[in-house]
Amino acid sequence: MLNSEEIHPDKVSGNDADKHSLIRIKRLTGVTPLGSQGAVLHGDHANLAIIPVAAGILRLKVFFGGDKPDLGTTPAILPLTQTGDIVLTEDEASYTILSAGLRTVAAKSPFGVKVYDDSGELLADLLGIEWNEKRAQTALLAMDGESHFYGFGEKTGFLDKKGERYEMWNSDVYEPHVPDIEALYQSIPWSIHFRYGRPAYGVLLDNPGRTAFDMRTRADRYQISAERGALDLYIVQGPTLKDVVRNLAELTGRTPLPPKWAIGYQQSRYSYMNQEEVLKVARTFREKRIPCDVLYLDIHYMDEYRVFTWDPVAFPRPQEMMRELESLGFNLVPIVDPGVKKDPSYPVYREGVHNGYFCRKLEGEIFIGPVWPGPSAFPDFTDDRAAEWWGDLHVHFTGNGIKGIWNDMNEPSVFNESKTMDLDVVHANNGDPKTHGELHNLYGMLMSKATQEGMKRHLNGERPFVLTRAGYAGIQRYATVWTGDNRSYWEHLAMSIPMVLNLGLSGVAFAGPDIGGFSHDTTGELLARWTQAGAFTPFCRNHSAIDTIRQEPWLFGEKVEDICRSYIALRYRLMPTLYSFFYDTSVSGLPIVRPLLMEYPDDASVYNLCDQFLFGPDLMIAPILRPGTFSRAVYLPAGAWYDYWTGERREGGRWILANAPLETMPMYVRAGGILAEQPLTMHACDAAAQAGPLTLTVYAGGEGRFALYEDDGLTYAYEQGHYRLRRFVWTEDADGQGSSLRCERAHDGVTGTAHGTAASRILRIFVERPSKAPSQVTASGAALLEWSYDAAAGRFFAELDVSEEDGFELRLA
Repeated sequence: MLNSEEIHPDKVSGNDADKHSLIRIKRLTGVTPLGSQGAVLHGDHANLAIIPVAAGILRLKVFFGGDKPDLGTTPAILPLTQTGDIVLTEDEASYTILSAGLRTVAAKSPFGVKVYDDSGELLADLLGIEWNEKRAQTALLAMDGESHFYGFGEKTGFLDKKGERYEMWNSDVYEPHVPDIEALYQSIPWSIHFRYGRPAYGVLLDNPGRTAFDMRTRADRYQISAERGALDLYIVQGPTLKDVVRNLAELTGRTPLPPKWAIGYQQSRYSYMNQEEVLKVARTFREKRIPCDVLYLDIHYMDEYRVFTWDPVAFPRPQEMMRELESLGFNLVPIVDPGVKKDPSYPVYREGVHNGYFCRKLEGEIFIGPVWPGPSAFPDFTDDRAAEWWGDLHVHFTGNGIKGIWNDMNEPSVFNESKTMDLDVVHANNGDPKTHGELHNLYGMLMSKATQEGMKRHLNGERPFVLTRAGYAGIQRYATVWTGDNRSYWEHLAMSIPMVLNLGLSGVAFAGPDIGGFSHDTTGELLARWTQAGAFTPFCRNHSAIDTIRQEPWLFGEKVEDICRSYIALRYRLMPTLYSFFYDTSVSGLPIVRPLLMEYPDDASVYNLCDQFLFGPDLMIAPILRPGTFSRAVYLPAGAWYDYWTGERREGGRWILANAPLETMPMYVRAGGILAEQPLTMHACDAAAQAGPLTLTVYAGGEGRFALYEDDGLTYAYEQGHYRLRRFVWTEDADGQGSSLRCERAHDGVTGTAHGTAASRILRIFVERPSKAPSQVTASGAALLEWSYDAAAGRFFAELDVSEEDGFELRLA
């Protein structure tokens, strides 16, 4: 017997074509001003809101029905206030909106939108908007043969993403991490469109459901798609790549200053299995004089993987363990996953159930999914009540002296067929319920937000550290990002560089891979080379999996141990430089490590160069990325460059062959560059570093600037002005007869010596290859204690007492 299913519309001949047909805005039929907010363009099938958000940022949101769009945003977007008037005009062919330094011209028929900058240059060219019967929407934007694409957050492959397609869907991908995988743990729906000689711009799609960026399918246009929810685009003006990234930071936030210990070297293992093993690793680092600040606890520290517990056998005395670690200068960072074991005797589960803090289906059933503890419930971080509860649970750790937390499995990862939470789970979303399918990519970010805010409430004024695997646009405000479960492959070492660089171009400055590789077995050679490169990534952690050989630096023979020790030590000597870069990114949004493209946008040789990178604006890092390789080609952009190790000066604008025995990673400093170093310490907050002399090395042959930032390294006192900022400027006379280093104390709110914030009284200055051998050296504003010049090495040295200086000038003539 048959029933009415036989005449289901999808079975009727001819309907398949209709089902997959696309609907478009073909023409505009009118406009409605939105006062100071912008305007709504009415199309024949949908409407488009055009909202100037802030200087250089324009919002385009598609909506259906009605005259007024919902202008709410996700938590990725910071509240911004548009300043200045909005001018709306109309002619026979188009509507024009002037505001925010942008001119937006919407053609009536055929529909299209062009966005111009304040100089009249075309930025974005929106060719069309289309959607299917389920309202999965796509924006089509023009590109050409000169187009290059960067950003996209955490994606595999090379630096330039032209010709690629990526999905934004936070996914727990243990394997494979290969160039053509479309989605990983982080989803930052952001692209930068760069063309030589034309202004760059960025596009952010604020939609935390499944979205896609496609630069592959069509030759003349790229596509930005949303499977469900709104097509809500932000056009971010340049004109330079740096300007685009700065403006993105205005929109989604900047990386705040971390505690200084969090930028030191970190050691992890899945897992250190008991309390004594943790302490043995810590003691060995100190015995072997290898600097280290952080040790990690993976899931085995818990009682049957219940979060906010200690295993009573393996970790019976956590406070005692923490006291010894603190005495050795270590911080401990335990893992916390979102899955809460379904166990009526477990207080965290009981509280979550009784108070309605867990994710539920529409009918009221708590979503239960299997993860490490077995069947588990998941907090609904879209509900501020649940997020605050979760944050306050971290008093379990802060009460034991723990100041950092590692959020993992927060895509969320679930051991089921879909690998994540059911899409029909309904999140409370503070009174605006939405399904998990609509909010999936927000889950990890909101977990880290709850964690960071909870830790901050309970750390008595100290800055917390949060590390996360999953995130969304704006994650940098709350957490550091590592690139997930990579492998001990040379290819993964190479791939980690463009991954971290594109994360930086996406607003996430504090990022890095697992040094040595997480899965598979590393080798001594790979660990040595990865440690060399990792010493210059913002996040610097060695981590290995449970079924692999251990990766502590001393386990691969004396030579590898010495190499790892020397490069980790170099990171610590350069801590004043690195910490100053973190300060800069906290105010500018610019990344700490940069593709050469950022500093040399007119050099076509660097558009996809990603096997070398810049540490700040001036220090070139060129890692060795293949086994058995003891030299490599290095590209030096135009200008003079110095070999960091030998001081040899090389002219740029060309490729050179760099010698690279196992103990040497090629490094070059731009002429004019200034690097600050401190005495070596075993951990970042050792007061001895502040007591010793500060060393500045100037690489002559060009103009140079460096801002040295100092604060207590631990608290939020800097927000009340308790920090010191000194700006150093190196200049050279046009006739080559002299040069000078000037220092301006731009801000000095440091009093006393709490946490080692008093300035070093002694400043040691080296100048590599000054234009002439100095015969006369003078200092104004500081006491010149001594100076010398090594003619054979071409190096000048001076020592100054700057204890009373408000600024000084050192003059070489």
